[in-house]
Amino acid sequence: MTVVVACLGDSITEGSPGWDRLDGGDGLSRWEHWAGQADPRVSFENHGIYGQRTDEIAARFDEAAAGAAAIVIQGGINDIAQGLPVEPAAESLRALVRRAKRLGLAVALADVLPWNNGWPQAEAPIRRLNALLAEVARIEEVPLLGFHDALEDPERPGRMREEWSSDGDHPSVEGYRLLGLEVAGWTLASLRA
Repeated sequence: MTVVVACLGDSITEGSPGWDRLDGGDGLSRWEHWAGQADPRVSFENHGIYGQRTDEIAARFDEAAAGAAAIVIQGGINDIAQGLPVEPAAESLRALVRRAKRLGLAVALADVLPWNNGWPQAEAPIRRLNALLAEVARIEEVPLLGFHDALEDPERPGRMREEWSSDGDHPSVEGYRLLGLEVAGWTLASLRA
């Protein structure tokens, strides 16, 4: 039996810059590809759209959740990129977590990646939003996927390692592989439960 995991978010979920898909590639610039390698029983359905804020992501929840047993919710960097306060973004993501739980879905919430091209201006808002998302995950009792820490360069806090970013905004293929490992760990634990 196949377990469908809906993946709802922005370009980090969609897979960006997606160069491999343009050339008929095999999805290596998507974390869903890498997470899917861990268990053949899991099908990751991509509902990511480049450039979307959390309110726009929320508007697509029903479509993404239809037929899914689990959902990964990711977003927030575009709110920051557009200069919006992070508190409403956190509340929008909290509302999505609650909607998913009401539907009986297994839920994981992803935090926001470091942003090389936005550093240092975006550093404080990213850290603030991630702190709020950690609180959402704690209160709502859902796992927080550590996307930020998975790709942060310990020698350059607030930025991804150069080899883990394709353009300073998005992960490279290796970065997506690392994010996929984060998701696969949660997925395997959820299926055992």
